[in-house]
Amino acid sequence: MPLEAVNDFVVKFANVNGSGSASANGMFAKSILRMGVPVAARNIFPSNIQGLPTWFEVRVTGAGHLGRRGGVDLMVAMNPQTWDRDIAEIEPGGYLFYDSTKPLPREKFRDDINVVGVPLTAICNAAYQLPRERQLFKNIIYVGALAALLGIELEVLETLLSEQFAGKERLIAANVAALKMGRDHVSENLQPLGLKVARADSVGDRIFVEGNMAAALGAVYGGATVCAWYPITPSTSLAEAFTGFCEDYRTDPDSGKARYAIVQAEDEIASIGVVVGAGWNGARAFTATSGPGVSLMTEFIGLSYFAEIPAVIFDVQRGGPSTGMPTRTQQADLLASAYAGHGDTKHPMLLPADPGESFEMAALAFDLADRLQTTIFVMLDLDIGMNEWLTKPFEWDPERKLDRGKVMTYEDLEAGKEFGRYLDVDGDGVPYRTYPGVHPTKGGYFTRGTSRNPYARYSEEGAVYVDNMERLLRKFDTAKALVPAPIARPAKRATREGVIYFGSSTPSMHEALETLETQGLHLDALRVRGFPFADEVFDFIAAHDRVFVVEQNRDAQLRTLLVNEGDVAPAKLVPVLNYDGSPITARFIAGAIGDLMTASGRVRAPEAAE
Repeated sequence: MPLEAVNDFVVKFANVNGSGSASANGMFAKSILRMGVPVAARNIFPSNIQGLPTWFEVRVTGAGHLGRRGGVDLMVAMNPQTWDRDIAEIEPGGYLFYDSTKPLPREKFRDDINVVGVPLTAICNAAYQLPRERQLFKNIIYVGALAALLGIELEVLETLLSEQFAGKERLIAANVAALKMGRDHVSENLQPLGLKVARADSVGDRIFVEGNMAAALGAVYGGATVCAWYPITPSTSLAEAFTGFCEDYRTDPDSGKARYAIVQAEDEIASIGVVVGAGWNGARAFTATSGPGVSLMTEFIGLSYFAEIPAVIFDVQRGGPSTGMPTRTQQADLLASAYAGHGDTKHPMLLPADPGESFEMAALAFDLADRLQTTIFVMLDLDIGMNEWLTKPFEWDPERKLDRGKVMTYEDLEAGKEFGRYLDVDGDGVPYRTYPGVHPTKGGYFTRGTSRNPYARYSEEGAVYVDNMERLLRKFDTAKALVPAPIARPAKRATREGVIYFGSSTPSMHEALETLETQGLHLDALRVRGFPFADEVFDFIAAHDRVFVVEQNRDAQLRTLLVNEGDVAPAKLVPVLNYDGSPITARFIAGAIGDLMTASGRVRAPEAAE
């Protein structure tokens, strides 16, 4: 039986990188949003410029589930190289849309799916002469055909084209004509599918935005004026977006002078060096990078930790190790970032779940860097950073002030207040600092990466070193109350089973919890949003017999941090791991946890649930 669904299905486009399909596929997703129906879009692309396979997945989700579901209901198969793999993903009863210009043998299809052929190449060859025109307009033609098959309003697509090519009337007309070619062929030769898009009002005022752009804007609102970076996928667009925002919002309207400094350094080492130097001088500075960059920056990160200089690093995580899978997503830099540096180091991390939190935590990171006088990591990943997510509009309190932390002023020094650069006067481990040149004779100190006493004087005495290292631990403990608190999601029934998760796994985790509930499997859930972990995290673990830890890496890095930082019995934390480079799905989480819960015999099997 053909699948039938309204505003609840998955479409996947299989294309070739460099074919111009990304723009058309993105327009397809946005047209559904314009009809008031939420979508979750994922771009899965190769690390070369042209020629390799690329996929674009659009989940139409009237219920608002923004994680990946798993499975494909409609495959738009435009790449012969991946044909067999793409066909295999289609759900039984689902649909295959393909270019039927050349006939294919029967064995290239499946008996349990519905085949929809449109002669796209023939239509293009009849309408266009230039090869590049045929390639580009072929994408628009299949969007027009899909619109007719799924019930997407052509007027919505025409509006999107008008906005995309504003002021270029010839391009608008040419693209609209291509849309109508696809629509007209379907109207004259095919029937609509069982999958339908019906106009709704479920999007509201939410925006569709990439996490990297959101974080860049958050950096502006957080007071950042210096960015030093070296291009690396998937973080480059964050620095580029910050550049654009600074041109708009950090340029003096009267003089036209830039009130910011953006440096594309010669490498990652130089970029973090600029950031640490700017932070020492009192500027709010950051770099954007990924795992390989963090590795190269480690010595400077250690300097920031030990000399206590504010810095912010946006780590947009990708597949590793080494070059790994540079255009695939993972959550595999937790350990590298938390303990970056030789010797004993610990760095606070912020763990946003979507672009909305990326904006909020980006701004917060600069306050924390100043308050704690150290490097703060904002741990995005490729899924959040480079994909557009539906999220609430960003909010900002106009009364909010930048928190510069413990800074001793000229007036403090002039009044005779004692200054010791590494002197803990409040018991929270955070000393006072001065800005360079704040006073002509007081408040100066030598910034060093070597051991020193509370007054910044060089010392290799063991007791002095131990005292300083223990103060740094007190400061790290202070950070517990400053990083974002975890968010609990209690089960509907009392349970001794729990699950901990973080970051981009969040929407799929929430959907998986709903699925497990329908099977009679209940878990209390806790989303971790910051490191060091708040006491509530370890209270949650202590309150449960078993806690699943869901993350997107091979070595269970969040679980390792929990064991290491909370002295938790490892057997109590059960890893649930996805690390194939694609964003984790609700089906994977529900299946993995469901199997573990039922196999253990500690819960009722689904068929025995009331």
